[in-house]
Amino acid sequence: MKKIFIIAEIGINHNGDLGIVRDLIDVAVDVGADAVKFQKRAIDLVYTQEFLDGKRESPWGTTQREQKEGLEFGLDDYTEIDKYCKEKGIEWFASAWDIESQKFLNQFDLKYNKVASAMLTLTPLVEAIAKQKRYTFISTGMSTMEEIENAVKIFRKFNL
Repeated sequence: MKKIFIIAEIGINHNGDLGIVRDLIDVAVDVGADAVKFQKRAIDLVYTQEFLDGKRESPWGTTQREQKEGLEFGLDDYTEIDKYCKEKGIEWFASAWDIESQKFLNQFDLKYNKVASAMLTLTPLVEAIAKQKRYTFISTGMSTMEEIENAVKIFRKFNL
């Protein structure tokens, strides 16, 4: 019988706060999750300038950009996440929303990759992830069968 693999989705629910991250990791460990997952994006690549300039009230400011930047972690933050997960004995990984974010994540010795359903149609990103030949979770929410088949074809092209 195959073992069930439980992923605790942290995503951006940490609100840019490493204290919340540690609490969420602790809960995941306490309930027996196998891994925790985050999201990583280069906001200037993922969003249009027009969107980023749009108004949005948040704890980080009054624009979409300020809100998105408040939720994104950088190298120091992910280094802390990596260290904390190792201390707690839980794997972590993140869904990259762009190639630069995937390259960023490659700085860490992650066992897994994740393709977010919103990124399933970005062939260059899917190919960059598939080329790594890591165990990869692929979300398919709101995808068509053709889009899913295309992603599967890309991974099979790289013998996965």
